[in-house]
Amino acid sequence: MNPETLGKKWLRHLAVEKGLSKNTLSNYRRDLQRYTQWLDYQQIEDLQRVDQPMVERYVAYLRQGDPETGRAPLAQSSAARALIVVRGFHAFALNEGLIEHNVAANVQPAQAAQHLPETLSVEEVTTLIESIPDADQATATDLRDRALLELLYGTGARISELLALHIDQVAQLDGLMVITGKGNKQRIVPVGAKAQAALENYLVRGRPSLAKGRSHALFLNSRGNALSRTSAWHVLKQAAQRAGIEKDISPHTLRHSYASHLIEGGADVRVVQELLGHASVTTTQIYTHISAENLRNVWASSHPRA
Repeated sequence: MNPETLGKKWLRHLAVEKGLSKNTLSNYRRDLQRYTQWLDYQQIEDLQRVDQPMVERYVAYLRQGDPETGRAPLAQSSAARALIVVRGFHAFALNEGLIEHNVAANVQPAQAAQHLPETLSVEEVTTLIESIPDADQATATDLRDRALLELLYGTGARISELLALHIDQVAQLDGLMVITGKGNKQRIVPVGAKAQAALENYLVRGRPSLAKGRSHALFLNSRGNALSRTSAWHVLKQAAQRAGIEKDISPHTLRHSYASHLIEGGADVRVVQELLGHASVTTTQIYTHISAENLRNVWASSHPRA
């Protein structure tokens, strides 16, 4: 049985026996078609002729793209999913007695290089926030911007999480804030004294002059509507320019910096996981790499025999 015919039989098996959803079947069909077309291009008419190095070359082909056809390289996650389909296809052929070994079983997806997120030093964060006035000469938008940056760094919240806050949710902080994250999961995070002071200044002296009675959002624009993510990004860029920070930063940079500084200060990675609202500690562990990199840099610049 050739790979294309066997593939159709496998997809029917997945639909009837396994009860996969239409969306999942559609994804499997697309990945399987890509694989059988590649086998056809390799002039493979029987899965018995496929060996492990051939499957490994297929995975590399997915990640590298195809200049001749103009096919773009697949992202790591997409290539990994395509490999799962190949493994399942070969496992089905094995169960059907059509091949002797599942040569795809031990093939590993190509690993992408891990890129550490951009962070700011404690001094850079301080300079960034203090570039926005908060004294008597501060405007309503100055007070709003300062409160926004203080909360971004002080809570490690995503910008979308802060912009979704309503004013009644922060009426009585008492040092803690409830943040609703991905999947509507709520977490409680501490709010430091400086962030609380900036927020109080904004609520008392800034927000009333921005409010036009149309929105209950905590952070408002000059028209009295909820502040947008684009405007929040612009706030940060302007502050960075005033502070002389040349790094390419975004609101998420302050979240990365928050986590990195906690780890460097001795916080347990699982505590940081809870504060960030990560579902898995694996996601949080990237910040331990940042801390280790900082240690190496300090050692390299300070040790006489580095």
